[in-house]
Formats: sequence, structure tokens, C-alpha cells
Amino acid sequence: MMFFLMPIGWILFIYISAAVIPAVFLMRYIYQMDTVEKEPPELLWSLAGQGVIAALISIVLEMIGEAILNHSKISSGSPTYVILLAFLVVAAAEEGSKYVLLYRRTWNDPNFNYRFDGVVYAAFVSLGFAAFENVKYVFDYGLTVAFPRAILSIPGHLGFAVVFGCFYGRARLCADRGERGRPAVNLAAGYLLAVFLHGFYDSCAMIGTGLSTVVFVLFVAVMYIVVFQLLRHESRTDEPV
Repeated sequence: MMFFLMPIGWILFIYISAAVIPAVFLMRYIYQMDTVEKEPPELLWSLAGQGVIAALISIVLEMIGEAILNHSKISSGSPTYVILLAFLVVAAAEEGSKYVLLYRRTWNDPNFNYRFDGVVYAAFVSLGFAAFENVKYVFDYGLTVAFPRAILSIPGHLGFAVVFGCFYGRARLCADRGERGRPAVNLAAGYLLAVFLHGFYDSCAMIGTGLSTVVFVLFVAVMYIVVFQLLRHESRTDEPV
């Protein structure tokens, strides 16, 4: 009862805080992992803003992709439909939107002078995306979704970003060394692997059977372990570009 008597400003504050704090916590963690040379805060916040723009772009792209898929002969209730939706529409659109904006903003930025910067930049774009998406979900479905999304969806977006960021940093290193062709290979490999992880994550969550739920839990647990080990390794072995 007291909740409904609270001023609207406090209600908005609670909702937005519940949605955004997990993303900010992980941003701080990534920032601390960048031990050689910290990135300018204004650059990092601008990247989080790029993530919000990517989320808006993704909404449009997903509507178009879903409309095309709905005009196919595949039943919308079938596992095939769910898998195509997860991989070719949601994952491809979201990862593509994030990383096109990431590339435009950072590839030629003079601050991009260490390999691990690629991980930091990708993470901030992705967490900005995740924070916006989380705000939308909390306002649509209430505070009950805040906790599961804090431990699943937001770290999931971080995991996809770390994988892409590793390849992104290597692509910039190859470009700096004049290794023709290798930057494009690294960028493509990072994008495709991020799409695969994102699509597999969403497929398991969306199919909703007992088996897919078990696979989802195991996948998330393994991905978190691998991603945080990868983060520590990339941070320890950082090198200038």
C-alpha cells in the first residue's frame, strides 16, 4: 500500500535504479580491469550512449526481420522459427547495431592505443544497450524482472561484448602492424562468434522446454566462467597498438 502512496518521482527513481545499477556495476568492474591506461570517462559514457542508440536501431531492425520471418511458411510456434528468430533477427541485429556504432566511434580514436581497449569499448557499448533494454523491461513487466535480468541478461550482454572486444582489439593491433586482411578477418570472426553466443542464449531461453532450460543454465554458467577468465587474461597480457 505504501508503494502506491509514494510520489511518482520516487517510483521512477526506484524503477530506473533497479534497471540501471547492474549495468553500472559491471561498467565499473571493466573500468578497473583496464590497468595499463584508463580510458577517458567522457569517451566511455559516450560509448554507453551509443549502446542506447544501438538498442533503438535494433528495435526497428527486429520489427522488419520478424515481419519477413512471419511471411515465410515456417510456423511461428515451431523450434525452427524460434531459432531463426533468435539467430538471424535478434542476435544479428543487436550485435550488428552495437558494433557498427562502436567501430564508427572508436576505430580511429587516438585513445584506442592498447589491445584491451577494444574489450573496454565493446563492453561499455553493450552495457549501455543492456541498461536501456532493462529499463524497458522493468517498466513493461515490473520490478519482478529486475533480479533475473540482473544476473542473466545484463551479464549475458557483457559476455557477448567481451568476446567481440577481444577480436576487436586484435583487429586494431593487426591494422597498426599493417597486416593486410587480418583486421577484417578478426572483425568478422568476433561478430559471428558474438552472434552465435547471443543466438544460442536466446534460443534456449525462448524455446522454454525442460531440456532447453537445463542447457540454458549450463551454457550461462560456462560462459560466465570463460568470460571472466578471458577478461583477466586479456587484462594481464595487454599490449600497445
